[in-house]
Amino acid sequence: MSENNLYVALIHFPVMNRKGQPIGSSLTTIDMHDIARASITFGVKGFFVVTPYEDQAAIAHQVVEHWTKGVGGVLNPFRKNALELIHVTRTIEDVVAWLEKNDKKPVVTIATSAKQIPGSVDTKRLRHILENDASHVLLFGTAWGLAEELINSCDYILDPITGNTPYNHLSVRSAASIYLDRIINGR
Repeated sequence: MSENNLYVALIHFPVMNRKGQPIGSSLTTIDMHDIARASITFGVKGFFVVTPYEDQAAIAHQVVEHWTKGVGGVLNPFRKNALELIHVTRTIEDVVAWLEKNDKKPVVTIATSAKQIPGSVDTKRLRHILENDASHVLLFGTAWGLAEELINSCDYILDPITGNTPYNHLSVRSAASIYLDRIINGR
């Protein structure tokens, strides 16, 4: 994998509810902290928190500011470094526009899902895809996962994480850590 070409996006809209209907979900600050920490651990270039809701975006900005410019960053510089990776945007289109403007490369989107979807790729294949000269963004859905229309719009879909039981509903922060370990370390 070429250096510094992987980004992560935590999507709050459009995602699915338990009935399979598209919804918007609320921000969870622990997801921000834990995914930022996993991102910096595995060398991810940036982490986008995507929410169209102004009040939720304001909370995200407040958390980031506390840990990067406020007393939080003084008390915990490791957390500061991790949360400096966060960019808050309204839509996935804003993420793509930001990447095109700042990286000046094509953008490749990669959806994650707990469901097996025809045509999905495993992490071994994804490592080869990440070798091309592009900005790659790995999308994670909150609530019950990414909405089908968003998954279908992505360039690639990653195979789901499976265990040795039929239960398959990991927290998004757990899934992000597992995927990043598998992608970066080849496990």
